[in-house]
Amino acid sequence: MSSRLPGFSSAWKRFSSTSTFTAKSVPSKTHLHKPIPDEAFPKGYALNGVHCGVKKDPTVLDLAVILSTSPNPTSAAACFTRNTFKAAPVVVSQEVLDKSAGRVRALVINSGCANAVTGKQGTEDAWAMVRATDALLDPKPTGNETLVMSTGVIGQTLPISKIVSGIQASTSLGSGFAAWERAARAFMTTDTFPKLRARTFTLGGKQFHMAGMDKGAGMIHPNMGPPHATLLGCIMTDAAVSHRSLQSALTYAVDRSFNSISVDGDMSTNDTIVVLANGAAYPEAVEIDEHTDQATYEAFRDELTSFAQNLAQLVVRDGEGATKFVTVSVDGAASYEDAHKIASRISTSALVKTALYGEDANWGRVLAATGSIPLSTPLDPTRVSVSFIPTDGGGPLPLLVNGEPENVDEARASEILSAEDLEVRVELGLGNESAKYWTCDFSYVRI
Repeated sequence: MSSRLPGFSSAWKRFSSTSTFTAKSVPSKTHLHKPIPDEAFPKGYALNGVHCGVKKDPTVLDLAVILSTSPNPTSAAACFTRNTFKAAPVVVSQEVLDKSAGRVRALVINSGCANAVTGKQGTEDAWAMVRATDALLDPKPTGNETLVMSTGVIGQTLPISKIVSGIQASTSLGSGFAAWERAARAFMTTDTFPKLRARTFTLGGKQFHMAGMDKGAGMIHPNMGPPHATLLGCIMTDAAVSHRSLQSALTYAVDRSFNSISVDGDMSTNDTIVVLANGAAYPEAVEIDEHTDQATYEAFRDELTSFAQNLAQLVVRDGEGATKFVTVSVDGAASYEDAHKIASRISTSALVKTALYGEDANWGRVLAATGSIPLSTPLDPTRVSVSFIPTDGGGPLPLLVNGEPENVDEARASEILSAEDLEVRVELGLGNESAKYWTCDFSYVRI
């Protein structure tokens, strides 16, 4: 019996009969960055991005400072990497968040150096960034109220004097699109465009705003949890939310957004997502809290989740070497956790990702990945179905139905797989839970 999975023979013949292999060009991603009206951004924030000297090119921004200027208390929540080798800024930010009881008014971010695996000096440098940014706050804090993030090369110490000088010189902070864009550009490492989004939403008849930025193109397979190439992100809103409920909402949102993306399957030492809620939209409003108003809290949580998903998907679209944006949907699971595990496994399979790049309808690789994960409720192979979902308006293309292979229309499969966007859907037939993952194909990476 042949050990080759469906689609392998035809793919091998095409490859072996070709004397030279030409890589497809990576699609341009500049269209993903567009101007945003100033009025779309949340009230009560001042920020900027500058060049301080971490990066050699003086035209490249490498330091962002973000302040909450609201007179109201600002709540903060964060999810950090679970990597054992946590970078100094992760450790320091966790401590600041704990000691401040979730009341934080500032963020400072540098790119070009991750300040990871840098020993005592790295910790001292992270604290120096915190103290320098605290000094910009008005009124002055009695404790530390700044979270710090760093991204870039691992194992090198920061040029801390240049960074501190850059922070101290950050007096020309703004609140419009130009300021937000400069801060987003200061996040960037191998990113090809600044990842910035803003939206307006309504809760209880009142209008609020949310804006955020993130960075990441490589070393992307986050696994972040609540407190105790890198993906960094921050989201700011002018809604008033209690710290405990902001943390609950962020943990829920991250699991369904940033913890549901993968580019290369590698978890960073620095992954961090932060949310600030300063109540500036309605200074007299009571903070949203899940224990006092469950319905309003859930509405806010769902807005945050949707927004986080939008930011997370930008990271996948900018993945190093990515030519396709792929949604992996797993339906009919007995639990969300089971569905999420399978979606993650499919999204990180090198065999699946290379087949997608080769535009080969090799559903056997999807099925092999699906069956490789232990679940709370074991799979029944006779209930599993696999299909490709196109983005051209056509219907699904069944590949496997209840464990039985379909006679696949290869021409139609080729059309679907040649598109930049597509969906791989797996139906387990075990329950009503589902999960999504967003990933890309594997092609050539040049850094």
